[in-house]
Amino acid sequence: MTTEAEDVTRAGTPAGAECAGAADGTGPSAPDCTGGGADYRTGPVCDEKAPVSFTVSRVARLHRMASGKLLRGLGLYPGQEFVMVHLWTRGPSRQSDLIKAADLDPSTVTKMLQRLEQAGHVRRCPDPADRRAVLVEATDSSGELRTAVEATLAGLEEHLLTGLDEGERRELLRLLAKAELNLCREAGECNLPE
Repeated sequence: MTTEAEDVTRAGTPAGAECAGAADGTGPSAPDCTGGGADYRTGPVCDEKAPVSFTVSRVARLHRMASGKLLRGLGLYPGQEFVMVHLWTRGPSRQSDLIKAADLDPSTVTKMLQRLEQAGHVRRCPDPADRRAVLVEATDSSGELRTAVEATLAGLEEHLLTGLDEGERRELLRLLAKAELNLCREAGECNLPE
């Protein structure tokens, strides 16, 4: 059994980084996958035969680990940043809307909100338009947290996309959006336009 820190050290190298360096010697580049590489089921891969699903799962896992480590430094649990960004950008929201936006179980969001409220980042109050509903809003004192979260997420994004030019970044986003839509349709859990 490994610790999370060992997992990050063992698995934190971008897939293929051990296979090739940047062509100009300035940093990482796309992996050289011409000669195979690690077994795609057990570690970083340089294997074009690896199923895309394995790579997506691995990247998602590594991203969760990296973001979790960074967010803990800000006093947040993973997932809470999505709730806070939603509140900062969209303003007060019903708890039911936060549950939909976060795409999490209601009990998970309730626990998140309790922790965020205890930390002084959000407040909950009855919705004046419907007293049965609860409105959640970011507190004024969460402004400092917002600055730190935005900087942290921007840094993580830059780290994730190191070595990709603007065109590659746009193409990656376009392809991931298509894959997400395919999975949403398969799962039947997304609110898709008709």
